Amino acid sequence: MMWKNLLLILILSSFSIKGELPELNAKIITYVDSVMGTKVDRGECWDLAAKALAYSGAYFDRSSMKNITTYGRKLNPNKEEILPGDLIQFENVQMKWTVGNTSYSSSMAQHTAIVYKVNAEKDYEIAHQNTSEWGKKVGVSNFNLNHVTKGKVMIYRPIAE
Repeated sequence: MMWKNLLLILILSSFSIKGELPELNAKIITYVDSVMGTKVDRGECWDLAAKALAYSGAYFDRSSMKNITTYGRKLNPNKEEILPGDLIQFENVQMKWTVGNTSYSSSMAQHTAIVYKVNAEKDYEIAHQNTSEWGKKVGVSNFNLNHVTKGKVMIYRPIAE
C-alpha cells in the first residue's frame, strides 16, 4: 500500500512540475515526448528545434543563420533559471570531465538541443538528434555546463511569435 502512495506522489509531482513551466516550454516538451526515438524531418539537430518551435507557436529567427540562430530570449545561466523546453545552441564547444579515475572529453562544432530535464544547476538532460549516440533519431543525453572548457553555449527561452 505504501508503494502505491509513493507512486501516486511521484506521478502528481511530475504533473505539477510540467504545469509550472511557461506555456511555450511545456508545449516544446510535449512535442519532444511525441517524437522521442524517431527521426524528425531530415534528422538534423536543428530540425528538432525548428519543429518544436513551430508546434509550440514560438518565435524562430532564421535571418541570422549564417552566424547563430536565435530561438527566443537569450538567458544567462549564471543569473537565470534554465527550464525544460529552453533551447541550447552550441558553437565550437569542447568539454572535459572526470568520473572516478576516468577522464572524458567531447566536442560539438555547431549543434542545437532542447533542455529536456534539469538535474541541478547547470546540469541538464538534453533532447537532440544527429549525434554519435542516437544517430538521426531523437534521444536524451546528459550535458553539464560546468564541463565546458572552450566555445560558446547559448541558451534561449522560447517567446511568442
